[in-house]
Amino acid sequence: MRSQEGDVQAITKQIYLYCRSMDRMDVPLGCSVFHEDATADYGAAIFQGSGHGFIEWVAKGHGELFDYHSHQVTNVIINLDGDCATSESYVTATMRSTVDGRSKESTSRGRYVDCWSFRNGRWAIDARRYLHDFADEREVTNLSLPVEGRRDRSDISYGILDRVRQG
Repeated sequence: MRSQEGDVQAITKQIYLYCRSMDRMDVPLGCSVFHEDATADYGAAIFQGSGHGFIEWVAKGHGELFDYHSHQVTNVIINLDGDCATSESYVTATMRSTVDGRSKESTSRGRYVDCWSFRNGRWAIDARRYLHDFADEREVTNLSLPVEGRRDRSDISYGILDRVRQG
């Protein structure tokens, strides 16, 4: 039996899984956060189209442009009404690239404003609007620590998290 607390937790987990899908370039995971008929509006300068189309666009374009991603969400507010919900999540997305042998870091800050529905036994996004607040770019010096994270399913977290499946 569903509860309001359980629904809020399920939607919050979907928001977190979206960030994971972006950072690991995991297209099936990213698509699972959106219903098949969902829309994604990141503004005319970024992307407007389907939710699944956005995930595929990021995997292709960002895979070529950036070496790494790191997405964090905070200040998650969720309003529920039966099988419908709305949410706002603040997001910080940091992307690292190499240009002419130099490392550059781009950081964007904004908010995901989402409309959700519970269909076929799961919560997923019907419509997302990304509201861009501000961004910056700077040259950075890489530290000598080894990079252990991977931008695909070979990342060690998949093997560890897959040991125990939670609904």
